[in-house]
Amino acid sequence: MSDFWASIKRQFAEGSSMIRLLYINVGVFVVLKLVSVCMMLFNVSPVVFQSYLELPASLPLMIRQPWTLVTYMFMHLQVFHLFFNMLCLYWFGRIFLEYHSQKQLVGVYILGGLGGALFFLLAYNLFPYFRGEVYTSFLLGASASIMGVIVSAAMAAPNYPVRLFLLGEFKLKYMAVVMVLVSMLGVTSDNAGGEFAHLGGAFVGYLYAVSLRRGKDLSRPESKLIDKLTNLFRRKPKVKVYKDNRKYHYAKSDAEYNQEKAANNAAIDKILDKIKRSGYESLTAEEKRQLFDRSRNL
Repeated sequence: MSDFWASIKRQFAEGSSMIRLLYINVGVFVVLKLVSVCMMLFNVSPVVFQSYLELPASLPLMIRQPWTLVTYMFMHLQVFHLFFNMLCLYWFGRIFLEYHSQKQLVGVYILGGLGGALFFLLAYNLFPYFRGEVYTSFLLGASASIMGVIVSAAMAAPNYPVRLFLLGEFKLKYMAVVMVLVSMLGVTSDNAGGEFAHLGGAFVGYLYAVSLRRGKDLSRPESKLIDKLTNLFRRKPKVKVYKDNRKYHYAKSDAEYNQEKAANNAAIDKILDKIKRSGYESLTAEEKRQLFDRSRNL
């Protein structure tokens, strides 16, 4: 089990931003499911807990839970919903990364989600059609974020070929147009809130691509904010204090060198004279050491 978690952590740390977004969405789904199961075992409805992460259509409630503007775009309750969204993120995220950077993918994902949240809130609070559903409607899922990625990729590479199972090959721009049209036709369906969110994500994706062509990267503020948050939680290296007992030598001048050499030669000459008079055994330990050091440096 420890090897499994170590592998997950390594893949998350070394993977691309797309892989990290996939891991975050799947991880949130698993945690939500585990919490829901535990709550149900104690006869507590998990809806109360989930409502703190979903984006409410009610503006007063949203103002009391502003974090839901971000948490909703990583939240899924059904396996099929998660699988389809992650499959689209993987397919179109790879295309997006062929023309944009890793940080830009994360930035567009978040901007698309925020655009989807804005369209969702505006629709439910402006159109009389949704007047009776404002206090009971909530938004969740990564669809709006992914629509932002799809439209941005289609703007960068409109003729990119995409092959669909049983349907053949289509250009990316046509796929994006069809997906936007389907969402427009579904704004009065049972998933009206989701369709409005798709349109908001698509609009932000289009706006991002147009701004990028003009030299302005709308994802840069989000990238800087994410970098700052990451640095806050990044483990800082421990500072070690140690005593260095090594001896350092400074460069000597010519006069100092010659003076030291003359002194050493005089000392050695004195030792050699002593050997001639009294033999090697008459030398002291210090004299023997000096003689040995001199012979080693010759």
